[in-house]
Amino acid sequence: MGQMMNQRSRVSTIALVCFVFLGLVGCWKAPDNSAIASPQPTLSPVASPMTPRAETINPKLVEASNRFSLNLFSAIRKQAADQNLFLSPASVAFALSMTYNGATGETQKAMETALAIQSMSVEELNQANAALKTSLENPDKLVELVIANSLWARKGVPFDASFLQTNQQFYGAEVTTLDFGDRNAPTQINAWVNQSTKGKIRQIVDQLNPTDVMVLINTLYFKGPWSDPFQPEATQDAPFYLAGGKQKPHPLMSRGGRYPYFETADFQAISLPYGNNGRLSMLVFLPKAKSNLVAFEQSLTPENWQAWMKQFQSRQGMIKLPRFKQQTSVELNTALSALGMGVAFDPERATFAKLSSVSTHIDQVQHAAVISVDEAGTEAAASTAVRMGVTSAPPPSEPFTMTVDRPFWFAIRDGKTGVVLFLGTISDPQA
Repeated sequence: MGQMMNQRSRVSTIALVCFVFLGLVGCWKAPDNSAIASPQPTLSPVASPMTPRAETINPKLVEASNRFSLNLFSAIRKQAADQNLFLSPASVAFALSMTYNGATGETQKAMETALAIQSMSVEELNQANAALKTSLENPDKLVELVIANSLWARKGVPFDASFLQTNQQFYGAEVTTLDFGDRNAPTQINAWVNQSTKGKIRQIVDQLNPTDVMVLINTLYFKGPWSDPFQPEATQDAPFYLAGGKQKPHPLMSRGGRYPYFETADFQAISLPYGNNGRLSMLVFLPKAKSNLVAFEQSLTPENWQAWMKQFQSRQGMIKLPRFKQQTSVELNTALSALGMGVAFDPERATFAKLSSVSTHIDQVQHAAVISVDEAGTEAAASTAVRMGVTSAPPPSEPFTMTVDRPFWFAIRDGKTGVVLFLGTISDPQA
């Protein structure tokens, strides 16, 4: 019992935060008109009979989500080649979907392209996201998965009531009015993020600019034990071979068992389940020694991903996986612009008429993510914030051996919906 309690206490956590900053266009001054609608200090999520049930997940959203995930990864990877990378495209998508509810015209079309949701209406997207959020939360009695959304609105700025209500109803967003001129305002926002990610991400907003009018935030927290934990006594130091040819001694966890496994001439892949029912799992892709991570990532298309997910078969074998921790903080403006939504960042062209009568644009999209993997399991968190401102081959039959001792790619996926929650690469587990 003591050993089991010790193992569970060491289960690692994933925490992710994505936030969007909305800024003003041109010069703006709060009018002296108390009749202008503005968000209340705290509004509870609005219940609605239109909110779909958890089991009705729109397949269009799943396809769009995975396409966006891989496209976003590829765009960010171009800025951070040969480095460890970890992110939650699901967190980014939730934050941008809330922001999308305020977009109109060319800006709306651009965000549809970036999010790969051209085949969905706004109503379909909101209903599908609500169903997905409900389905993902608490997927297993041993697995914790918490999704939280919040909107922080500048005091005195008029916001569209339907925009606020839509994000409350379908995303469970907490809406808070805040004096952005108060130097303690970022502290209040960061405190919410810290609480939502259970201390894994303590700060995502450094400061609020004079032109910032709204901050939209999504946080995603995951904590899950392996269905079959690695035994600590089986962990041994072994060489980890870096891309440049150098090697470093690093702890490799080891376990034999029966796992969903897939192998081609270019890579090995394994699915390591979490919790009792294995609904959530970590997929690890290891390029063969004759190949490399760059070649694998070039083959990582939405079409190949969909085909690969159908190829895993239960196989007996041995897996050796490094313990690792990774923390990422990245601004996504450049990557999202590359995906087609550059107009949303342009103060002269962006239109968010459904958000406010005041002209706004996206000032910054910031993403932070943390993951820790050990013998007991995985803990991770992510946050995405959007800041709006005023516009100025067949596998062999014998047991497999998969030794992850060189750069690899991984993802945490929900097997029920098929949605990728987290993904990343580890080039150096000690970096």
